[in-house]
Amino acid sequence: MPQLAADLTQITHTPLEKIPSSGIRAFAQRIDDIPDLIKLTLGEPDLNTPEHVKQAAVQSILANDSHYSDQRGTLQLRQAISNYLQRKQNLTYDPKSEIIVTVGATEALTAIALSLFQPGDQIIVPTPSYALYFPLIQYTQAELVAINTASTDFVLTPQALKNTLQEHPQAKAILLNYPTNPTGREYSEKVLKQLVPIIRQSHLYVISDEIYSELTYDCPHVSIARYLPERTLLVNGVSKSHAMTGYRIGYLAGPETLINLIAKMHAFMITAPSNPAQAAAAEALENGDQDPVDSRHIYQKRRDYIVQALNEMGLQTMPGEGAFYVFAKIPAQYKNDDEAFALDLAHKAKVGGTPGKSFGPGGEGYIRFSYAASDADLRKAMSRIQKFLSAEVVVK
Repeated sequence: MPQLAADLTQITHTPLEKIPSSGIRAFAQRIDDIPDLIKLTLGEPDLNTPEHVKQAAVQSILANDSHYSDQRGTLQLRQAISNYLQRKQNLTYDPKSEIIVTVGATEALTAIALSLFQPGDQIIVPTPSYALYFPLIQYTQAELVAINTASTDFVLTPQALKNTLQEHPQAKAILLNYPTNPTGREYSEKVLKQLVPIIRQSHLYVISDEIYSELTYDCPHVSIARYLPERTLLVNGVSKSHAMTGYRIGYLAGPETLINLIAKMHAFMITAPSNPAQAAAAEALENGDQDPVDSRHIYQKRRDYIVQALNEMGLQTMPGEGAFYVFAKIPAQYKNDDEAFALDLAHKAKVGGTPGKSFGPGGEGYIRFSYAASDADLRKAMSRIQKFLSAEVVVK
């Protein structure tokens, strides 16, 4: 096995060395080898990609669609995205100049950060939130301005945003994610309308990560881009809505000036997305409106089951209005040490969850369970957790 030359060890330093790996993935890797572990850690649908979507990918391959597409994505897919956003959110985006197809929503977020964030920029993030945001902000040497939403039921309030902007009047952008990972909380139209004038008056960019927009149970999803299209970068994709995580197709839409800038970074990073995956995504968005509806019914039943089960065990939960996560308060005897609780649960109960601290301020003392798992696994997991808690385990 090759070892790095000794004379190179002092000249390969990069900012990445100071940035930890994803807390979600890192913890999952620590426990993945535990025998018979039921993994409720990663947010990946257990459902299969719809058959008509798979066939679109197959036909693309059979048609020898094997050459580079346009760097911004095939026009067919960008048109499908434009039509979808018009149909679902009454948003108008030019498919030729205001939409980029990306390798998952992750690449969209990365391209935005590398294109727009500068050293010293202040980026507001309501927390707890998706763990990817933190290393992106750190890598670009921007400053994270976290708003801890734990005391307001994990939803950003207008007053909290006002207070933060008084302390950070030079803030450049706000990064929203809703339905929210890890809490499942959704932002209602009423709350959005209260936040909009504050954002507009403060001259903020809005980066709106709406990857779970199709998976809402108690209220329809409303994009903030409806009210702030001139300053919003809308991020979405088909990974969660159509159970297509492995296809790696996301997208971003926004004002042409910003899209042109981000398109440069996108092209540097990936050249172009995969053609068969783009064909599948186009099919999903053109003819797959019913697919997320069917998935929602399944996920909502699972949510109701797991919330009731955890509450009956004494693990207080905040029922989410969307996504497929439950954020549960850990037992009092663990004194907010969610990692210790998650490790005990993995090793002793054989159930994997993600420590809340992975999701930033406000996540401490909680554990995230994904219910994107089979009904049988969820029943078995709840039974194991119940037995574990009944054993009155004491932290060492």
